[in-house]
Amino acid sequence: MKAKLILIISICLIIYSCKVENKSMEEKLLTPFELNENTTASYDEIINYYQQLAQRNKFITIEEAGTTDVGKPLHLVKISNQKHSENKVTLFINNGIHPGEPCGIDASMMFVRDITESDSLRFFLENIDIILIPVYNVGGILNRGSYSRANQNGPQSYGFRGNAKNLDLNRDFIKADSKNAQSFQKIFTKYNPQIMVDTHTSNGADYQYTMTLIATQKDKLTPSQKRLLEESMLPFLYKSMEDVGYGMTPYVNANGTPDTGIYGFLDSPRYSSGFAALHHCVSFMPETHMLKPFKDRVLSTYQFLMSILDYTHQHAEEIIDSQREAIEYYSQLEEAPIDWKLNQSLVDSLVFKGYEAKYKKSEVSSDLRLYYDRNEAFARDIPYYNAYDVAQTVRIPKAYYIPQAYDAVIERLKNNGVQLERIEKDTLMRGSYSYISSYEDLPAYEGHYLHRKIMIDQKVSEKVFYAGDYKINTNQRARRFIIETLEPNAPDSYFAWNFFDGILMQKEYFSDYVFEDLAAGLLAENTELKQRYHEAIMQNPELDTNAAMALDWIYKQSVYFEPSYKQYPIWREF
Repeated sequence: MKAKLILIISICLIIYSCKVENKSMEEKLLTPFELNENTTASYDEIINYYQQLAQRNKFITIEEAGTTDVGKPLHLVKISNQKHSENKVTLFINNGIHPGEPCGIDASMMFVRDITESDSLRFFLENIDIILIPVYNVGGILNRGSYSRANQNGPQSYGFRGNAKNLDLNRDFIKADSKNAQSFQKIFTKYNPQIMVDTHTSNGADYQYTMTLIATQKDKLTPSQKRLLEESMLPFLYKSMEDVGYGMTPYVNANGTPDTGIYGFLDSPRYSSGFAALHHCVSFMPETHMLKPFKDRVLSTYQFLMSILDYTHQHAEEIIDSQREAIEYYSQLEEAPIDWKLNQSLVDSLVFKGYEAKYKKSEVSSDLRLYYDRNEAFARDIPYYNAYDVAQTVRIPKAYYIPQAYDAVIERLKNNGVQLERIEKDTLMRGSYSYISSYEDLPAYEGHYLHRKIMIDQKVSEKVFYAGDYKINTNQRARRFIIETLEPNAPDSYFAWNFFDGILMQKEYFSDYVFEDLAAGLLAENTELKQRYHEAIMQNPELDTNAAMALDWIYKQSVYFEPSYKQYPIWREF
Protein backbone atom coordinates (compact mmCIF):
# COMPACT_ATOMS: atom_id res chain seq x y z
CA MET A 1 0.00 0.00 0.00
CA LYS A 2 2.73 2.47 0.97
CA ALA A 3 4.65 1.83 -2.26
CA LYS A 4 1.57 2.53 -4.35
CA LEU A 5 0.82 5.74 -2.48
CA ILE A 6 4.39 6.92 -3.03
CA LEU A 7 4.00 6.08 -6.72
CA ILE A 8 0.82 8.14 -6.95
CA ILE A 9 2.39 11.08 -5.13
CA SER A 10 5.43 10.98 -7.39
CA ILE A 11 3.35 10.98 -10.56
CA CYS A 12 1.25 13.86 -9.29
CA LEU A 13 4.35 15.88 -8.45
CA ILE A 14 5.71 15.29 -11.97
CA ILE A 15 2.42 16.30 -13.59
CA TYR A 16 1.92 19.49 -11.66
CA SER A 17 5.52 20.70 -11.53
CA CYS A 18 5.83 20.63 -15.32
CA LYS A 19 5.10 23.79 -17.33
CA VAL A 20 3.15 23.81 -20.56
CA GLU A 21 6.23 24.73 -22.55
CA ASN A 22 8.20 21.78 -21.19
CA LYS A 23 8.96 19.42 -24.08
CA SER A 24 8.20 16.36 -21.94
CA MET A 25 4.61 17.55 -21.74
CA GLU A 26 4.09 18.20 -25.43
CA GLU A 27 2.38 14.86 -26.07
CA LYS A 28 0.19 15.05 -22.97
CA LEU A 29 -3.35 16.19 -23.67
CA LEU A 30 -3.68 19.14 -21.29
CA THR A 31 -6.92 20.29 -19.71
CA PRO A 32 -8.08 23.92 -19.60
CA PHE A 33 -7.31 23.83 -15.86
CA GLU A 34 -3.71 22.84 -16.49
CA LEU A 35 -3.34 25.72 -18.93
CA ASN A 36 -4.86 28.16 -16.43
CA GLU A 37 -5.33 26.96 -12.86
CA ASN A 38 -8.24 29.35 -12.21
CA THR A 39 -10.22 27.95 -15.16
CA THR A 40 -12.76 25.16 -15.32
CA ALA A 41 -13.63 23.47 -18.60
CA SER A 42 -16.78 24.40 -20.51
CA TYR A 43 -19.28 21.79 -21.69
CA ASP A 44 -17.85 21.65 -25.21
CA GLU A 45 -14.29 21.49 -23.89
CA ILE A 46 -15.19 18.59 -21.61
CA ILE A 47 -16.83 16.48 -24.29
CA ASN A 48 -14.14 17.27 -26.88
CA TYR A 49 -11.44 16.35 -24.37
CA TYR A 50 -12.89 12.90 -23.65
CA GLN A 51 -13.49 12.28 -27.34
CA GLN A 52 -9.82 13.03 -28.02
CA LEU A 53 -8.75 10.73 -25.18
CA ALA A 54 -10.95 7.97 -26.57
CA GLN A 55 -9.29 8.35 -29.96
CA ARG A 56 -5.82 8.18 -28.39
CA ASN A 57 -6.15 4.95 -26.42
CA LYS A 58 -8.23 1.79 -26.38
CA PHE A 59 -9.12 1.93 -22.68
CA ILE A 60 -11.67 4.74 -23.03
CA THR A 61 -15.04 4.88 -24.72
CA ILE A 62 -17.47 7.81 -24.65
CA GLU A 63 -21.12 7.48 -25.53
CA GLU A 64 -24.45 9.30 -25.30
CA ALA A 65 -26.39 7.52 -22.56
CA GLY A 66 -29.67 9.40 -22.39
CA THR A 67 -30.97 12.91 -22.61
CA THR A 68 -31.20 15.92 -20.29
CA ASP A 69 -33.71 18.69 -19.67
CA VAL A 70 -31.73 21.14 -21.80
CA GLY A 71 -32.00 18.84 -24.83
CA LYS A 72 -28.34 17.87 -25.01
CA PRO A 73 -27.21 14.29 -24.35
CA LEU A 74 -25.92 12.92 -21.08
CA HIS A 75 -22.48 11.54 -21.89
CA LEU A 76 -20.93 8.50 -20.26
CA VAL A 77 -17.22 7.69 -20.21
CA LYS A 78 -16.19 4.07 -19.65
CA ILE A 79 -12.64 3.17 -18.63
CA SER A 80 -11.78 -0.51 -18.84
CA ASN A 81 -9.12 -2.92 -20.06
CA GLN A 82 -12.05 -4.76 -21.72
CA LYS A 83 -11.28 -8.00 -19.86
CA HIS A 84 -14.36 -9.52 -18.29
CA SER A 85 -14.15 -10.81 -14.73
CA GLU A 86 -16.74 -11.41 -12.01
CA ASN A 87 -14.19 -10.12 -9.53
CA LYS A 88 -14.04 -6.66 -11.05
CA VAL A 89 -15.36 -3.74 -9.03
CA THR A 90 -17.38 -1.07 -10.81
CA LEU A 91 -16.45 2.41 -9.60
CA PHE A 92 -19.02 5.05 -10.55
CA ILE A 93 -17.95 8.72 -10.63
CA ASN A 94 -20.46 11.54 -11.04
CA ASN A 95 -19.37 15.12 -11.73
CA GLY A 96 -21.02 18.48 -12.17
CA ILE A 97 -24.32 17.81 -10.42
CA HIS A 98 -23.77 21.39 -9.23
CA PRO A 99 -21.66 22.92 -12.02
CA GLY A 100 -20.75 25.88 -9.84
CA GLU A 101 -18.77 23.29 -7.87
CA PRO A 102 -16.63 22.04 -10.76
CA CYS A 103 -13.57 20.59 -8.98
CA GLY A 104 -14.50 17.02 -9.90
CA ILE A 105 -15.04 17.92 -13.55
CA ASP A 106 -11.46 19.11 -14.01
CA ALA A 107 -9.92 16.56 -11.65
CA SER A 108 -11.61 13.68 -13.48
CA MET A 109 -10.31 14.82 -16.87
CA MET A 110 -6.72 14.53 -15.58
CA PHE A 111 -7.53 11.38 -13.60
CA VAL A 112 -8.89 9.50 -16.64
CA ARG A 113 -6.00 10.61 -18.82
CA ASP A 114 -3.33 9.63 -16.29
CA ILE A 115 -4.63 6.15 -15.45
CA THR A 116 -5.11 5.24 -19.13
CA GLU A 117 -2.00 6.82 -20.64
CA SER A 118 0.52 6.05 -17.89
CA ASP A 119 2.04 2.56 -17.97
CA SER A 120 2.71 2.81 -14.24
CA LEU A 121 -0.97 3.44 -13.38
CA ARG A 122 -2.79 1.21 -15.82
CA PHE A 123 -2.51 -1.79 -13.48
CA PHE A 124 -5.50 -0.37 -11.58
CA LEU A 125 -7.72 -1.51 -14.44
CA GLU A 126 -6.87 -5.15 -13.75
CA ASN A 127 -9.76 -5.44 -11.33
CA ILE A 128 -11.65 -2.14 -11.73
CA ASP A 129 -14.01 -0.80 -14.37
CA ILE A 130 -14.77 2.91 -14.11
CA ILE A 131 -18.07 4.44 -15.22
CA LEU A 132 -17.88 8.23 -15.25
CA ILE A 133 -20.37 10.98 -15.99
CA PRO A 134 -18.17 13.92 -17.05
CA VAL A 135 -20.90 16.50 -16.35
CA TYR A 136 -24.35 15.51 -15.09
CA ASN A 137 -26.12 18.88 -14.96
CA VAL A 138 -25.70 19.88 -18.59
CA GLY A 139 -28.21 22.74 -18.41
CA GLY A 140 -26.39 24.10 -15.37
CA ILE A 141 -22.93 24.07 -16.94
CA LEU A 142 -24.24 25.86 -20.04
CA ASN A 143 -25.61 28.60 -17.75
CA ARG A 144 -22.12 29.95 -17.15
CA GLY A 145 -21.28 33.06 -15.10
CA SER A 146 -19.04 34.48 -12.41
CA TYR A 147 -21.35 35.61 -9.61
CA SER A 148 -23.79 32.86 -8.55
CA ARG A 149 -21.29 31.45 -6.01
CA ALA A 150 -20.83 34.69 -4.09
CA ASN A 151 -18.56 33.24 -1.39
CA GLN A 152 -16.42 30.99 -3.57
CA ASN A 153 -12.73 31.50 -4.34
CA GLY A 154 -12.59 30.81 -8.10
CA PRO A 155 -12.64 29.65 -10.76
CA GLN A 156 -13.07 32.71 -12.95
CA SER A 157 -16.39 31.51 -14.40
CA TYR A 158 -18.47 28.40 -13.80
CA GLY A 159 -21.92 26.87 -14.18
CA PHE A 160 -25.12 27.29 -12.16
CA ARG A 161 -26.57 25.05 -9.45
CA GLY A 162 -30.04 24.64 -10.97
CA ASN A 163 -30.58 22.65 -14.16
CA ALA A 164 -32.65 23.69 -17.18
CA LYS A 165 -35.82 23.22 -15.06
CA ASN A 166 -34.12 25.09 -12.20
CA LEU A 167 -34.08 21.87 -10.19
CA ASP A 168 -31.34 20.92 -7.76
CA LEU A 169 -30.43 17.52 -9.16
CA ASN A 170 -29.07 16.40 -5.79
CA ARG A 171 -32.64 16.41 -4.52
CA ASP A 172 -34.03 14.62 -7.57
CA PHE A 173 -32.66 11.07 -7.47
CA ILE A 174 -35.87 9.47 -6.23
CA LYS A 175 -38.57 11.71 -7.67
CA ALA A 176 -36.72 11.99 -11.02
CA ASP A 177 -38.57 15.05 -12.28
CA SER A 178 -35.66 15.75 -14.61
CA LYS A 179 -34.72 13.85 -17.74
CA ASN A 180 -31.21 13.92 -16.26
CA ALA A 181 -32.30 11.81 -13.29
CA GLN A 182 -34.34 9.44 -15.45
CA SER A 183 -31.26 8.82 -17.61
CA PHE A 184 -29.10 8.48 -14.49
CA GLN A 185 -31.36 5.82 -12.97
CA LYS A 186 -31.10 3.67 -16.09
CA ILE A 187 -27.32 4.03 -16.20
CA PHE A 188 -26.90 3.24 -12.51
CA THR A 189 -29.14 0.19 -12.73
CA LYS A 190 -27.35 -1.09 -15.83
CA TYR A 191 -23.89 -1.04 -14.24
CA ASN A 192 -24.80 -1.77 -10.59
CA PRO A 193 -21.65 -0.23 -9.09
CA GLN A 194 -20.19 -1.19 -5.74
CA ILE A 195 -18.68 2.26 -5.06
CA MET A 196 -19.84 5.70 -6.09
CA VAL A 197 -18.13 9.11 -5.85
CA ASP A 198 -20.16 12.28 -6.40
CA THR A 199 -17.93 15.39 -6.39
CA HIS A 200 -18.94 18.68 -4.71
CA THR A 201 -17.77 21.95 -3.12
CA SER A 202 -19.21 23.03 0.24
CA ASN A 203 -20.36 26.33 1.69
CA GLY A 204 -20.40 27.10 5.39
CA ALA A 205 -17.86 27.68 8.14
CA ASP A 206 -14.16 28.43 7.67
CA TYR A 207 -11.56 25.86 8.74
CA GLN A 208 -8.14 24.58 7.73
CA TYR A 209 -9.17 21.64 5.53
CA THR A 210 -9.32 21.81 1.76
CA MET A 211 -11.67 18.82 1.67
CA THR A 212 -14.44 17.41 3.84
CA LEU A 213 -16.19 14.10 3.24
CA ILE A 214 -19.72 12.75 3.34
CA ALA A 215 -19.86 8.97 3.28
CA THR A 216 -23.05 6.94 3.13
CA GLN A 217 -24.54 7.15 6.64
CA LYS A 218 -23.05 4.04 8.25
CA ASP A 219 -26.14 3.17 10.30
CA LYS A 220 -28.24 2.90 7.15
CA LEU A 221 -25.97 0.21 5.72
CA THR A 222 -26.30 -3.52 6.25
CA PRO A 223 -23.69 -5.08 8.59
CA SER A 224 -21.19 -6.17 5.94
CA GLN A 225 -21.01 -2.77 4.24
CA LYS A 226 -21.08 -0.85 7.51
CA ARG A 227 -18.13 -2.90 8.75
CA LEU A 228 -16.21 -2.39 5.52
CA LEU A 229 -16.85 1.36 5.55
CA GLU A 230 -16.05 2.00 9.22
CA GLU A 231 -13.16 -0.39 9.76
CA SER A 232 -11.43 -0.32 6.40
CA MET A 233 -12.46 2.23 3.79
CA LEU A 234 -12.70 5.41 5.84
CA PRO A 235 -9.47 4.84 7.82
CA PHE A 236 -7.64 4.18 4.55
CA LEU A 237 -9.03 7.26 2.81
CA TYR A 238 -8.36 9.63 5.71
CA LYS A 239 -4.79 8.37 6.09
CA SER A 240 -4.17 8.37 2.35
CA MET A 241 -5.31 11.98 2.00
CA GLU A 242 -3.24 12.99 5.00
CA ASP A 243 -0.18 11.34 3.45
CA VAL A 244 -0.51 13.40 0.26
CA GLY A 245 -0.99 16.69 2.11
CA TYR A 246 -4.77 17.00 1.93
CA GLY A 247 -5.98 15.87 5.33
CA MET A 248 -9.77 15.58 5.52
CA THR A 249 -12.47 15.89 8.13
CA PRO A 250 -16.09 14.68 8.06
CA TYR A 251 -18.46 17.13 6.38
CA VAL A 252 -18.91 20.17 8.61
CA ASN A 253 -22.62 19.84 9.34
CA ALA A 254 -23.03 22.05 12.42
CA ASN A 255 -25.82 23.84 14.30
CA GLY A 256 -23.43 26.70 15.04
CA THR A 257 -19.71 27.11 14.70
CA PRO A 258 -17.80 23.83 14.20
CA ASP A 259 -16.14 23.94 17.64
CA THR A 260 -19.57 23.25 19.21
CA GLY A 261 -19.71 19.92 17.38
CA ILE A 262 -20.58 18.48 13.99
CA TYR A 263 -23.30 16.04 13.01
CA GLY A 264 -23.25 13.08 10.68
CA PHE A 265 -25.34 13.76 7.60
CA LEU A 266 -28.50 11.67 7.18
CA ASP A 267 -28.54 11.09 3.44
CA SER A 268 -32.09 10.24 2.46
CA PRO A 269 -32.63 8.78 -1.02
CA ARG A 270 -33.22 12.18 -2.63
CA TYR A 271 -29.43 12.66 -2.37
CA SER A 272 -26.87 10.77 -4.44
CA SER A 273 -25.37 8.83 -1.53
CA GLY A 274 -28.78 7.93 -0.09
CA PHE A 275 -29.96 6.82 -3.52
CA ALA A 276 -26.87 4.65 -3.93
CA ALA A 277 -27.55 2.99 -0.57
CA LEU A 278 -30.92 1.75 -1.85
CA HIS A 279 -28.90 -0.18 -4.43
CA HIS A 280 -26.40 -1.48 -1.84
CA CYS A 281 -23.65 0.76 -3.18
CA VAL A 282 -21.29 2.58 -0.79
CA SER A 283 -21.03 6.23 -1.75
CA PHE A 284 -18.78 9.21 -1.06
CA MET A 285 -19.34 12.91 -1.57
CA PRO A 286 -15.99 14.73 -1.32
CA GLU A 287 -16.79 18.37 -0.54
CA THR A 288 -13.90 20.75 -1.17
CA HIS A 289 -13.96 24.02 0.77
CA MET A 290 -15.21 27.10 -1.10
CA LEU A 291 -12.62 29.47 0.38
CA LYS A 292 -9.58 27.49 -0.68
CA PRO A 293 -7.89 28.30 -4.03
CA PHE A 294 -9.47 26.51 -6.98
CA LYS A 295 -6.13 24.86 -7.77
CA ASP A 296 -6.05 23.14 -4.37
CA ARG A 297 -9.68 22.12 -4.64
CA VAL A 298 -9.08 20.42 -7.98
CA LEU A 299 -5.85 18.74 -6.91
CA SER A 300 -7.34 17.45 -3.66
CA THR A 301 -10.24 15.95 -5.62
CA TYR A 302 -7.75 14.34 -7.99
CA GLN A 303 -5.93 12.84 -5.01
CA PHE A 304 -9.20 11.60 -3.52
CA LEU A 305 -10.05 9.80 -6.75
CA MET A 306 -6.58 8.25 -6.76
CA SER A 307 -7.04 7.16 -3.14
CA ILE A 308 -10.40 5.55 -3.92
CA LEU A 309 -8.82 3.81 -6.89
CA ASP A 310 -5.91 2.56 -4.78
CA TYR A 311 -8.21 1.25 -2.04
CA THR A 312 -10.53 -0.42 -4.53
CA HIS A 313 -7.66 -2.16 -6.30
CA GLN A 314 -6.30 -3.56 -3.03
CA HIS A 315 -9.67 -4.61 -1.62
CA ALA A 316 -11.69 -5.55 -4.69
CA GLU A 317 -12.79 -8.96 -3.43
CA GLU A 318 -13.86 -7.57 -0.05
CA ILE A 319 -15.89 -4.84 -1.75
CA ILE A 320 -17.67 -7.32 -4.01
CA ASP A 321 -18.30 -9.75 -1.15
CA SER A 322 -19.68 -7.04 1.12
CA GLN A 323 -22.23 -6.02 -1.52
CA ARG A 324 -23.26 -9.64 -2.11
CA GLU A 325 -23.66 -10.12 1.64
CA ALA A 326 -25.69 -6.91 1.87
CA ILE A 327 -28.13 -8.08 -0.80
CA GLU A 328 -28.43 -11.49 0.88
CA TYR A 329 -28.89 -9.91 4.32
CA TYR A 330 -31.68 -7.68 3.09
CA SER A 331 -33.38 -10.59 1.35
CA GLN A 332 -33.72 -12.37 4.71
CA LEU A 333 -35.29 -9.46 6.61
CA GLU A 334 -38.88 -9.78 7.79
CA GLU A 335 -38.98 -6.17 8.96
CA ALA A 336 -37.07 -3.33 7.31
CA PRO A 337 -36.08 0.10 8.62
CA ILE A 338 -37.46 3.02 6.64
CA ASP A 339 -36.46 5.99 8.81
CA TRP A 340 -33.64 6.93 11.18
CA LYS A 341 -33.12 9.51 13.93
CA LEU A 342 -29.95 11.02 15.34
CA ASN A 343 -29.03 9.66 18.78
CA GLN A 344 -27.63 12.75 20.50
CA SER A 345 -26.77 10.80 23.63
CA LEU A 346 -24.04 8.89 21.77
CA VAL A 347 -21.24 11.39 21.30
CA ASP A 348 -17.85 10.65 19.80
CA SER A 349 -15.05 13.15 19.37
CA LEU A 350 -12.58 14.01 16.65
CA VAL A 351 -9.59 16.29 16.34
CA PHE A 352 -10.71 19.27 14.28
CA LYS A 353 -8.42 21.82 12.69
CA GLY A 354 -10.31 25.08 12.64
CA TYR A 355 -10.08 28.81 13.21
CA GLU A 356 -11.40 30.62 16.27
CA ALA A 357 -14.91 31.96 15.73
CA LYS A 358 -15.29 35.57 16.86
CA TYR A 359 -17.74 38.44 16.61
CA LYS A 360 -17.31 42.11 15.80
CA LYS A 361 -19.51 45.05 14.86
CA SER A 362 -21.04 44.77 11.42
CA GLU A 363 -20.26 47.42 8.84
CA VAL A 364 -23.64 47.00 7.14
CA SER A 365 -25.96 46.87 10.15
CA SER A 366 -25.97 47.66 13.88
CA ASP A 367 -25.70 43.96 14.72
CA LEU A 368 -22.63 41.87 15.47
CA ARG A 369 -21.21 39.65 12.73
CA LEU A 370 -19.42 36.32 12.81
CA TYR A 371 -15.93 35.90 11.42
CA TYR A 372 -13.21 33.26 11.65
CA ASP A 373 -9.81 34.52 12.74
CA ARG A 374 -7.22 32.83 10.54
CA ASN A 375 -4.49 34.18 12.81
CA GLU A 376 -5.81 31.89 15.55
CA ALA A 377 -5.78 28.38 14.15
CA PHE A 378 -6.52 25.49 16.50
CA ALA A 379 -6.51 21.71 16.52
CA ARG A 380 -8.62 20.25 19.32
CA ASP A 381 -11.23 17.65 20.12
CA ILE A 382 -14.81 18.58 19.25
CA PRO A 383 -18.02 16.58 19.71
CA TYR A 384 -18.98 14.37 16.78
CA TYR A 385 -22.56 13.10 16.65
CA ASN A 386 -22.74 10.31 14.10
CA ALA A 387 -24.99 7.62 15.59
CA TYR A 388 -28.41 7.11 14.06
CA ASP A 389 -31.05 4.80 15.49
CA VAL A 390 -33.83 3.16 13.51
CA ALA A 391 -36.87 5.35 14.04
CA GLN A 392 -39.40 3.27 12.13
CA THR A 393 -39.69 -0.20 10.60
CA VAL A 394 -42.23 -1.94 8.39
CA ARG A 395 -43.17 -5.55 7.99
CA ILE A 396 -42.06 -6.63 4.54
CA PRO A 397 -44.92 -8.03 2.46
CA LYS A 398 -44.61 -10.89 0.01
CA ALA A 399 -45.73 -8.55 -2.75
CA TYR A 400 -47.14 -5.13 -3.55
CA TYR A 401 -49.95 -4.49 -6.04
CA ILE A 402 -50.06 -1.19 -7.92
CA PRO A 403 -52.71 0.00 -10.38
CA GLN A 404 -51.45 0.71 -13.90
CA ALA A 405 -52.91 4.20 -13.59
CA TYR A 406 -49.78 5.25 -11.69
CA ASP A 407 -47.57 5.06 -14.72
CA ALA A 408 -45.07 7.67 -13.47
CA VAL A 409 -44.30 5.52 -10.43
CA ILE A 410 -44.17 2.34 -12.52
CA GLU A 411 -41.72 3.95 -14.93
CA ARG A 412 -39.40 4.97 -12.09
CA LEU A 413 -39.55 1.50 -10.58
CA LYS A 414 -38.55 -0.03 -13.90
CA ASN A 415 -35.74 2.50 -14.35
CA ASN A 416 -34.31 1.30 -11.04
CA GLY A 417 -34.26 -2.36 -11.94
CA VAL A 418 -37.49 -3.37 -10.19
CA GLN A 419 -39.05 -6.47 -11.73
CA LEU A 420 -42.83 -6.09 -12.18
CA GLU A 421 -45.31 -8.81 -13.13
CA ARG A 422 -48.35 -7.85 -15.22
CA ILE A 423 -51.68 -9.12 -13.90
CA GLU A 424 -53.38 -11.11 -16.67
CA LYS A 425 -57.04 -10.86 -15.63
CA ASP A 426 -59.24 -8.88 -13.28
CA THR A 427 -58.63 -10.18 -9.77
CA LEU A 428 -60.37 -9.51 -6.45
CA MET A 429 -57.62 -9.44 -3.86
CA ARG A 430 -57.85 -9.29 -0.11
CA GLY A 431 -54.88 -7.53 1.38
CA SER A 432 -53.48 -4.82 3.60
CA TYR A 433 -53.47 -1.15 2.70
CA SER A 434 -52.63 2.17 4.35
CA TYR A 435 -55.09 4.88 5.23
CA ILE A 436 -53.42 8.30 5.41
CA SER A 437 -54.61 9.67 8.74
CA SER A 438 -52.48 12.84 8.84
CA TYR A 439 -49.51 14.58 7.27
CA GLU A 440 -47.83 17.97 6.97
CA ASP A 441 -46.52 19.74 3.90
CA LEU A 442 -43.29 21.62 3.41
CA PRO A 443 -43.47 24.92 1.52
CA ALA A 444 -42.64 24.76 -2.19
CA TYR A 445 -39.57 22.53 -2.41
CA GLU A 446 -37.93 21.40 -5.65
CA GLY A 447 -41.17 21.48 -7.60
CA HIS A 448 -43.23 19.72 -4.92
CA TYR A 449 -45.04 20.22 -1.63
CA LEU A 450 -43.24 17.40 0.12
CA HIS A 451 -45.34 15.48 2.63
CA ARG A 452 -43.72 14.74 5.99
CA LYS A 453 -44.74 13.50 9.44
CA ILE A 454 -46.99 11.05 7.61
CA MET A 455 -49.22 8.98 9.89
CA ILE A 456 -51.03 5.93 8.60
CA ASP A 457 -53.55 3.37 9.80
CA GLN A 458 -53.16 -0.17 8.48
CA LYS A 459 -56.37 -1.76 7.30
CA VAL A 460 -57.44 -4.97 5.58
CA SER A 461 -59.94 -5.00 2.77
CA GLU A 462 -60.72 -6.30 -0.70
CA LYS A 463 -59.88 -4.53 -3.93
CA VAL A 464 -60.22 -5.38 -7.60
CA PHE A 465 -56.97 -5.19 -9.55
CA TYR A 466 -57.53 -5.15 -13.28
CA ALA A 467 -55.78 -6.86 -16.14
CA GLY A 468 -52.66 -4.83 -16.84
CA ASP A 469 -52.10 -3.75 -13.23
CA TYR A 470 -48.85 -4.83 -11.61
CA LYS A 471 -47.68 -7.22 -8.94
CA ILE A 472 -44.24 -6.56 -7.44
CA ASN A 473 -42.72 -9.53 -5.64
CA THR A 474 -40.33 -8.34 -2.92
CA ASN A 475 -38.06 -11.36 -3.30
CA GLN A 476 -35.68 -9.61 -5.72
CA ARG A 477 -32.44 -7.64 -5.78
CA ALA A 478 -34.29 -4.29 -5.69
CA ARG A 479 -36.08 -5.24 -2.44
CA ARG A 480 -34.75 -2.28 -0.47
CA PHE A 481 -35.57 0.22 -3.21
CA ILE A 482 -39.13 -1.14 -3.45
CA ILE A 483 -39.80 -0.85 0.28
CA GLU A 484 -38.38 2.64 0.83
CA THR A 485 -40.28 4.09 -2.13
CA LEU A 486 -43.63 2.28 -1.82
CA GLU A 487 -44.18 2.42 1.94
CA PRO A 488 -46.05 5.75 2.15
CA ASN A 489 -44.56 6.96 5.44
CA ALA A 490 -40.93 6.52 4.38
CA PRO A 491 -39.33 10.01 4.18
CA ASP A 492 -38.64 9.85 0.43
CA SER A 493 -41.48 7.58 -0.63
CA TYR A 494 -43.36 8.28 -3.83
CA PHE A 495 -46.34 9.24 -1.67
CA ALA A 496 -44.19 11.79 0.18
CA TRP A 497 -43.17 13.24 -3.20
CA ASN A 498 -46.82 13.80 -4.26
CA PHE A 499 -47.19 10.98 -6.80
CA PHE A 500 -50.46 9.89 -5.16
CA ASP A 501 -52.02 13.23 -4.23
CA GLY A 502 -55.25 12.45 -6.06
CA ILE A 503 -56.35 10.39 -3.04
CA LEU A 504 -56.05 13.42 -0.74
CA MET A 505 -59.06 15.22 -2.22
CA GLN A 506 -62.60 14.08 -1.56
CA LYS A 507 -64.50 13.67 -4.84
CA GLU A 508 -68.15 13.27 -3.76
CA TYR A 509 -70.22 15.27 -1.26
CA PHE A 510 -73.89 15.70 -0.26
CA SER A 511 -76.58 18.37 -0.16
CA ASP A 512 -77.50 19.17 3.44
CA TYR A 513 -81.26 19.48 2.91
CA VAL A 514 -81.42 16.08 1.17
CA PHE A 515 -79.00 14.19 3.39
CA GLU A 516 -80.74 15.44 6.58
CA ASP A 517 -83.57 12.92 6.23
CA LEU A 518 -81.16 10.16 5.19
CA ALA A 519 -78.96 10.85 8.21
CA ALA A 520 -81.92 10.67 10.58
CA GLY A 521 -82.88 7.34 9.06
CA LEU A 522 -79.35 5.99 9.46
CA LEU A 523 -79.35 6.86 13.17
CA ALA A 524 -82.79 5.32 13.67
CA GLU A 525 -81.87 2.09 11.91
CA ASN A 526 -78.36 1.59 13.35
CA THR A 527 -78.18 1.58 17.14
CA GLU A 528 -74.40 1.11 17.12
CA LEU A 529 -73.96 4.21 14.91
CA LYS A 530 -76.36 6.16 17.14
CA GLN A 531 -74.36 5.18 20.23
CA ARG A 532 -71.08 6.30 18.62
CA TYR A 533 -72.73 9.57 17.56
CA HIS A 534 -73.79 10.31 21.15
CA GLU A 535 -70.27 9.49 22.37
CA ALA A 536 -68.86 11.87 19.77
CA ILE A 537 -71.19 14.63 21.00
CA MET A 538 -69.96 14.06 24.56
CA GLN A 539 -66.40 14.63 23.35
CA ASN A 540 -67.34 17.56 21.10
CA PRO A 541 -70.63 19.28 22.10
CA GLU A 542 -70.50 21.47 18.98
CA LEU A 543 -71.69 18.44 17.00
CA ASP A 544 -75.10 18.91 18.63
CA THR A 545 -75.36 22.61 17.76
CA ASN A 546 -73.71 22.71 14.34
CA ALA A 547 -75.90 20.96 11.75
CA ALA A 548 -73.25 20.94 9.00
CA MET A 549 -70.70 19.36 11.32
CA ALA A 550 -73.21 16.76 12.50
CA LEU A 551 -74.20 15.77 8.97
CA ASP A 552 -70.54 15.56 7.95
CA TRP A 553 -69.79 13.25 10.89
CA ILE A 554 -72.67 10.92 10.03
CA TYR A 555 -71.83 10.99 6.33
CA LYS A 556 -68.25 9.91 7.00
CA GLN A 557 -69.45 6.95 9.11
CA SER A 558 -71.93 5.81 6.48
CA VAL A 559 -71.72 3.59 3.42
CA TYR A 560 -72.15 6.72 1.29
CA PHE A 561 -68.72 8.07 2.12
CA GLU A 562 -66.16 7.25 -0.59
CA PRO A 563 -63.63 4.60 0.51
CA SER A 564 -60.94 5.89 -1.86
CA TYR A 565 -60.47 9.15 0.07
CA LYS A 566 -57.01 8.99 1.70
CA GLN A 567 -56.81 5.30 0.80
CA TYR A 568 -53.29 4.58 -0.42
CA PRO A 569 -53.87 2.63 -3.65
CA ILE A 570 -50.98 0.17 -3.29
CA TRP A 571 -52.01 -3.11 -1.64
CA ARG A 572 -49.76 -5.48 0.30
CA GLU A 573 -49.91 -9.27 0.17
CA PHE A 574 -48.56 -11.09 3.22
